[in-house]
Amino acid sequence: MYPVRIRYAKLGKIRWTSHRDTCRMWERAFRRAVLPVAYSEGFSPRPRMHFGLALSTGHESIGEYLDVDLSAETDLQLLPAALSAALPVGIDVQVVAPLDAHTVSLQADVTACTWLIELTGPTPAEAGELVAKALAAASIDTARTRKGVESIDDIRPAIRSLELLASDAVALWAELATQPRGLRPAELLAAVLPGAEDARVVRTHQWIERDGARREPIPYEATSLLHALAVCA
Repeated sequence: MYPVRIRYAKLGKIRWTSHRDTCRMWERAFRRAVLPVAYSEGFSPRPRMHFGLALSTGHESIGEYLDVDLSAETDLQLLPAALSAALPVGIDVQVVAPLDAHTVSLQADVTACTWLIELTGPTPAEAGELVAKALAAASIDTARTRKGVESIDDIRPAIRSLELLASDAVALWAELATQPRGLRPAELLAAVLPGAEDARVVRTHQWIERDGARREPIPYEATSLLHALAVCA
């Protein structure tokens, strides 16, 4: 078995594709690229692939990840171009890297995500005032529903950072925790900037924190701040 990790972008109209349909797209891409993907055993074999944190429908990303088990060694340098050509417009593979067989799953390993949020509605002054109020708050209680059960949660600890960008558009950088219970950008906007939920949301980074240090699942130059801004523009 030869496990690999794929980093890819999901931008443009393809953002309206559901997570389930995205899985099907990848299965078709593996077949078109003639990739030697390993399959599970049993009556209904499935490709041995494992996605990271699901991206909400309607959100974009320049830092998505997918782990795949291959059944044979492959030239990984050729895979980004081959897979991108086999995928729909808007999904582009940035890099493919070998993975240790004992690597922790992405769902368990990623502890925070960074988001670029372009707002519509509030002026820069209004957005700045609401952001400052949220950062100064000791707690931010909000109603959240999970599996049909509503609860009141304090989401303030999940807001790692929140910054209003100096740009032509009213935009935020937000780093939100994914553990122990993650905070979604839509929940952040509903609690902190009510009325601004109709925003463009782009995931730019996913972070793994261990032993006092943090890194991305695959370190890659496309995650630098300036490059992220250029891609998302």
